[in-house]
Amino acid sequence: MTTKPSIQWLTDLTKFAVNRLPAHSDHLYFESMKEATTSDSMALRHDLNGSWKFHYAVNAANRPEKFYELDFQCAGWGDISVPGHIQLQGYGAPQYVNTMYPWDGHNDIRPPEIPIDKNQVGSYVKHFHLPENMKNGKRVHISFQGVESAFYVWVNGEFIGYSEDSFTPAEFDLTPYLVDGENKLAVEVFQRSTGSWLEDQDFWRFSGIFRDVYLYTVPEIHVYDVHVRTKLSPSYDSGTLEADLTFLSPAPSGTKVVAELYDAKGHEVARGNAKASDDEKWTLSIPAEGPKLWSAEHPYLYTLYVQVYNESGSLVEVIPQKVGFRKFELKDKIMYLNGERIVFKGVNRHEFNCRTGRTITKEDMLWDIKTLKQNNINAVRTSHYPNQSYWYELCDEYGVYVIDEMNLETHGSWQKMGAVEPSWNVPGNKPEWQDIVMDRAISMVERDKNHPSILIWSCGNESYAGEVILNVSKYFKSADPSRLVHYEGVFYDREYNDTSDIESRMYAKPADIEEYLTNDPDKPYISCEYMHAMGNSVGGMYKYTDLEQKYPMYQGGFIWDYMDQTLVKKDRYGQEFQAFGGDFGDRPTDYHFCGNGIVYANRVVTPKMQEVKFLYQNLKLDVGQDRVKVRNDNLFIDTSHYHLEYTLYLDGKVFYSGTTEVAVAPQSEGEVQFDWPADVMGAPGEYCVHVAFTLKEDTACAKVKHEVAFGQHIFNESIEDVVTPTSATGNGNMRVVHGDVNIGVHGSDFSILFSKQVGSLISIKYGGKEMIEIPPAPLFWRATTDNDRGFSQGFHSGCWYTASLARKCVGVDVEEESGHVTVAFTYRLSINNDIKVKIAYSVKLDGSITVKSSYHGAAADLPQMPIFAISFKVSADYDQLDWYAMGPEENYSDRSMGARLGTFKNTVKDNLASYIMPQESGNRTGVRRVNLTNMEGQGIKISSVNKPVECNFSPYTAFELENANHHYELPNIHYTVVTIAGKQMGVGGDDSWGAPVHDEHLIKSNEDMEFEFVIQRI
Repeated sequence: MTTKPSIQWLTDLTKFAVNRLPAHSDHLYFESMKEATTSDSMALRHDLNGSWKFHYAVNAANRPEKFYELDFQCAGWGDISVPGHIQLQGYGAPQYVNTMYPWDGHNDIRPPEIPIDKNQVGSYVKHFHLPENMKNGKRVHISFQGVESAFYVWVNGEFIGYSEDSFTPAEFDLTPYLVDGENKLAVEVFQRSTGSWLEDQDFWRFSGIFRDVYLYTVPEIHVYDVHVRTKLSPSYDSGTLEADLTFLSPAPSGTKVVAELYDAKGHEVARGNAKASDDEKWTLSIPAEGPKLWSAEHPYLYTLYVQVYNESGSLVEVIPQKVGFRKFELKDKIMYLNGERIVFKGVNRHEFNCRTGRTITKEDMLWDIKTLKQNNINAVRTSHYPNQSYWYELCDEYGVYVIDEMNLETHGSWQKMGAVEPSWNVPGNKPEWQDIVMDRAISMVERDKNHPSILIWSCGNESYAGEVILNVSKYFKSADPSRLVHYEGVFYDREYNDTSDIESRMYAKPADIEEYLTNDPDKPYISCEYMHAMGNSVGGMYKYTDLEQKYPMYQGGFIWDYMDQTLVKKDRYGQEFQAFGGDFGDRPTDYHFCGNGIVYANRVVTPKMQEVKFLYQNLKLDVGQDRVKVRNDNLFIDTSHYHLEYTLYLDGKVFYSGTTEVAVAPQSEGEVQFDWPADVMGAPGEYCVHVAFTLKEDTACAKVKHEVAFGQHIFNESIEDVVTPTSATGNGNMRVVHGDVNIGVHGSDFSILFSKQVGSLISIKYGGKEMIEIPPAPLFWRATTDNDRGFSQGFHSGCWYTASLARKCVGVDVEEESGHVTVAFTYRLSINNDIKVKIAYSVKLDGSITVKSSYHGAAADLPQMPIFAISFKVSADYDQLDWYAMGPEENYSDRSMGARLGTFKNTVKDNLASYIMPQESGNRTGVRRVNLTNMEGQGIKISSVNKPVECNFSPYTAFELENANHHYELPNIHYTVVTIAGKQMGVGGDDSWGAPVHDEHLIKSNEDMEFEFVIQRI
């Protein structure tokens, strides 16, 4: 360790690991069987997390260069928490960028150069005393689980080592330099290094010691690395457990290694002795008859106890290693797990917490794993770096398939504003980049190789293609033939097609995928990223999941992505909000492009999850009026763990319910007949048969009665059955007053006014209470979603924004008939003379109002219309909602398969989704009726006529939402904005930078349309 450190290493491609110990498996080890069987924490580790002394410098010139020396006083420095990011603890500022490098526009550099003027430096100091079990000449190592992006280490003034690669452990031997008293550990962390060119992921740019730091010692004989493999017979009913053991130093003569395999109930099922192949490497082979196999559906784990005895026969080390017997393979161009074709129902997942960034806790990870399992998500791609070891342990234990991705992305070096231009792509075919890239691959494989949940190694993300990455793939296959290799970048250069065992593409449209699958493909297909879930999105997802049954070589995909990356910040008035790129003064930035999650950054599930859970469910229920057909798409488990609950609703109310059992084997179908009692059917109205599989008992991830899958069947849904027409009779006579300006319709306990001047209905008073604050008007514009912005909806369809604001009433017609009065307003729109919109209000004796909106635009030549609706405002006192519609979460025409017909309640404020940029949200399709009331239960009911409508209730207008970049920019709430639509376009989701909503979910402006609904008092 006599190497003299140099700041030049930051740009030296050959200096990425100085004195760093070789990567090894992440196994635990103990000094007794009692510890190994009862403890999750190692007594041989000493935690260094907590408060460290800290100095921040904006660049290297301003750092305290000699701070590591023993006589350097840092008592006056500030403090920082480890683990944690520098930029989230009061030093510097975080920066969010996607594809471009964070210095773009500031520094004209090319790899491996780095910015000199803005390379933040964190100087950390930690004083510690060795615990007793690490004294007396024992070997002591230090482990840094994650440091971004390069760091130097000193102990007691002596240089220890240097490392790059932010997301895999870096470990060093401290033994020669430790003292019995106080020790000084000094760590110098640079934000930018050569490694920064390889870490251009779509995420916040932080730096610092952001994962755990600990000391560890080892027993007198120590197994440094364990590589466990399971092999299964062709019939999968017997197998062999094999393991390679590597000792830290040659095992002394007389060393004995015994291995015992225990099942999940703690019963020993097999044992064997390891044999030495040389002084440091030993091998182990144990036969296993009838092993229970590991899968996401049934994540069965054995425990292997490797016991090391010294020459005197004393036990010196015990290694408990979880083992999952499973076989993942490629046969006939299809991926199989344990002999069954697998379909990945996955998400891409960043490690993230809205307060601590990529420093996340075990509690965060446990919440994530349970949320995945509760919502039928069976797979995760670790985008785009290795995660903490605990994540893989959870995936092993709870059952989640993993694509483990190495820490590599060089997006900005080859793609410029979407255009492929690899003139200075790294690593490409540049041999000087081979070692630094390969080091990252080796570090990931060596640490993670024993986790059965990992089925696929990934060579990184969006780094183009070339010899360097091809060589990484060859390494993966050589080091671990039991797994496949994934890399999407070969799509851009087919010369390197052999890099990936799988055809993997990002954001290919369903038609593009089908084109591949129908042209004699040579590899199975997965969408490593699809359904860009930015803001109000995930529309049209069914078009992808439909391919799973149609094409055996289509084997699923991974939604981008799992969680929004927003950070908690306070506005100028001290109120917390979810901040995105640019909110910290960071430039350049990609602004709110970090908000792509199906889970909000505060770990609250978004409305989008409703659709994901339904389309990912493995139990498909085809419900009829008196039966349900069940298709069990699970590979290994039957339906015995679930109750089949069935409920018959009449007009949204429970009419009859029951529970039964059904045994459907995996990959099989079954049917259940419902023997409804004779007196159940016959009443007029709309019936809905709702069938669901629910858990019989608590599991590790969900409580009893948790719904796993559902299906519905609706019948007798003609308008006569759905909505009982409003009675034309009332108490007393109806009086019509024709004023100079206003037309009044008055009856028993109601008063309704229409204004010829305003050109609309202006007042509804029921029981003396005014319901109309701002008059109804035709609406053709919704607040643009993120996908709308990406498609340039404002450019293509902005005329409808104008039409919603610039209209002219050109006709008022009054028609009086027995039992009702109709007042109709005809509007012309400035955008086109060929369009006519008519809204007719028919008031009946009971004060109810039937509203009919008609659009005549067959002669118009205009772009598609975002929404065809009527909108008005009532007082914000009316904020209680009671729906009979598709729900419970918001839904749209292309994102409604996961919605169910039923009755639901929420409030107007809660109806607005928390997407990080305000936009259209809260819509419901299939609205039969909805009650809008105040806290006393007074208000109005809106009911559909002829066919269901779409409705939205929001504290804000589409235009207020349109013009706000953050929720705190929205005005104080004074109104409830009511929007009733004949149709709203879908939200889309193929991508968020140009993909349109699919045609069948658009509104064609050259077609005549109309819809009808009723307003009545409650």
